[in-house]
Amino acid sequence: MQFENLKIIEPILRALREEGYEVPTPIQEQAIPPLLAGRDIVGSAQTGTGKTAAFAIPILQYLHAKNLPPKGYRPIRTLILTPTRELALQIKESFDAYGRFLKIRDAVIFGGVGQAPQTDALRTGVDVLVATPGRLLDLMDQGFVHLEELEIFVLDEADRMLDMGFIHDVKKVIAKLPRKRQTMLFSATMPQEIAELAQSILIDPIRIAVVPVETTVEAIDQKVYFVAKKNKTRLLVHILQDPAVTSALVFSRTKHGANKIVKELLAEGVMADAIHGNKSQSARVAALGDFKAKKTRILVATDIAARGLDIDHLSHVINYDLPEVPETYIHRIGRTGRAGLDGAAVSFCDVDELELLRDIMRHIKKPIPVVRDHPHAERYPDPMTVTGAAKSPKQLSDAEREPKNYSRHDAKNANARPTEKKETEKTMDNRQKQLQGEQRPPRPQQPQQQKPAAQPNQQRPQQPPRQQPSPKPQSTQPQAPKQQPQPQQKPQPKPQIKKPNHPEKAYDPNDFVMLERVDKPQNPQGAKRQNPPPQGQKHPHDQKQGGTKPQNPPRDKSFPDPLPLEKPKQDLESGDPLWEPEVKPAETKPAGELPGGWKRFDPTKLPGYKAPELVSFPDEKKNKDKY
Repeated sequence: MQFENLKIIEPILRALREEGYEVPTPIQEQAIPPLLAGRDIVGSAQTGTGKTAAFAIPILQYLHAKNLPPKGYRPIRTLILTPTRELALQIKESFDAYGRFLKIRDAVIFGGVGQAPQTDALRTGVDVLVATPGRLLDLMDQGFVHLEELEIFVLDEADRMLDMGFIHDVKKVIAKLPRKRQTMLFSATMPQEIAELAQSILIDPIRIAVVPVETTVEAIDQKVYFVAKKNKTRLLVHILQDPAVTSALVFSRTKHGANKIVKELLAEGVMADAIHGNKSQSARVAALGDFKAKKTRILVATDIAARGLDIDHLSHVINYDLPEVPETYIHRIGRTGRAGLDGAAVSFCDVDELELLRDIMRHIKKPIPVVRDHPHAERYPDPMTVTGAAKSPKQLSDAEREPKNYSRHDAKNANARPTEKKETEKTMDNRQKQLQGEQRPPRPQQPQQQKPAAQPNQQRPQQPPRQQPSPKPQSTQPQAPKQQPQPQQKPQPKPQIKKPNHPEKAYDPNDFVMLERVDKPQNPQGAKRQNPPPQGQKHPHDQKQGGTKPQNPPRDKSFPDPLPLEKPKQDLESGDPLWEPEVKPAETKPAGELPGGWKRFDPTKLPGYKAPELVSFPDEKKNKDKY
């Protein structure tokens, strides 16, 4: 069947011929007629079978038949949701290519870049909008995207949306769409959640399954190399020396691994570039553009590039790291062998990836031949004979690590905790005994050295007789009574300290600063005693001072009495005026002088000084009028 038999208009047929399309693929042949009739469809086809053209051609033909105005604002008529930026750009390029002879406006919006160019395109009006869920919801909240007049909705790579966690955002977008619309859903796989979503948003859909779901392309030559992990880069360089490898897409499991592979290839003189999520959007577009234009021979990517990328005449796909999910292997090798062309898929497998290789073979229901004659070959058992569940590299690395230092509440350290607890309690008991003032256990006494016994035959030297001291003369003065020896005071025990609430902590009195108490005098001057003694008895305080109350010292009467407050101005007997000392006025310093010989600076005495003119501001006048 030819494209002319599918009732496609001439401008689109001309664009298809310029793109080199001659015969429609099975999914295009089955999907285009019902879509032109306005039916909903669910398409399940392997990657690289032409799904984009299957829904782009009917949409362009429908919009062209509406005779849209060439000028002025146009509302959004078609919305296409995709999981990745690269796929969104690729779909927009397909619409530009198929509709180059039509006056259809299209735009693409995605995150990671500035939104100003995207919002400018939305203000002028677009007919087809290709978007990723996150940026679409953001612009909808800002009021730049309006979907009230939407007529066609396309959900592409629905299973990939589910894997990347966008399914909830997709449901939010669907909730804001008009109910009366044409819906298309395309997915390489059909999980249960995607099947339930299709049942809720589609009305009497036509199901199209070109080939069995999740199968590999038969035209791809698949091989696997057993190699140690440390020799993977050397084997990659060895394979790239083959002139048959005109272009290769190398898949790495991690972003760091992709950068490391590129660095090692550049060191070997092989031109390569990387594309992954940590790269900016401009760098990703530039790397992908150079690879498509054959400027770069090797492109190292993560699984972000495993879906939807259409690279013409890709000769090899190399799995540097085997994927953890068998379905991802199908999408990876589907980048080659597209549109009926031949391709080759090469996979590296080390000893830790045998379980992953076994699961892939079981999933595709086909054994992958092993290449053993290469310089870095390893002898591994048959993957189909390996038992046990496949583990990710992270799980394998965790198994080799030393056990972590778990907390005391962890059950894994339950065996070691009782010993530590006993030691802690013993230490705390000793510490509390010390704080309570109990006597410490006596130190062990050292054995005293015994003097050597005198031998019986050895004679001791005779010492001179001691002189008796002369008796002292008796004094006639009476002797003072002897003081009786005072009993030794026992050391007062230290104050007991309350046991702390936390048994693992003890409070040391040395850690605190004790403040000395200062008592106020019991009887300040002029104050009455609280408990005066009865009449005829002396206060105990007076008894300590010899039994007499201390009296004030006598006043010296040689000085005259103090003068009254108001001094009389005349003599009281003669009436003569009293003599007053002559008081000199205080010396006043000139205004310009300061202490220390400093002088004040007067700017008005400078030559040519002019007084500033007083300016009133209009705000002050208004304030004066108000108040």
